[in-house]
Amino acid sequence: MSNKKSSARQKIKFRIRKKISGTPAAPRLSVFRSNTDIYVQLIDDTNGATLAAASSKQADITAQKVAKKDKSKMVGEAIARKAGELGIKKVIFDRNGYIYHGRVKAVAEGAREGGLEF
Repeated sequence: MSNKKSSARQKIKFRIRKKISGTPAAPRLSVFRSNTDIYVQLIDDTNGATLAAASSKQADITAQKVAKKDKSKMVGEAIARKAGELGIKKVIFDRNGYIYHGRVKAVAEGAREGGLEF
């Protein structure tokens, strides 16, 4: 990634993070997208703790031989299951400076189908 592109995403990320913050009742659902995988975390910013995490590297998701977008949807469903076990229904979605399109959108759709509200 070029320096210009990464610094632009960094600016967007900081602008978003000024406005949103996760609480124990409604944690922040943060998405990180690499070239090959996608990672999501439920973060409580008041205590500075990660409550749950899921990624496309988990054994049950890696076993599926599907496109990256479909794996992203599975990751969204997986984090929704983990949030349900913790009794969390409402989250604040943090796209982390990425455009809400493609794999990031697939994670959000999977999480909504899994029962999360945002």
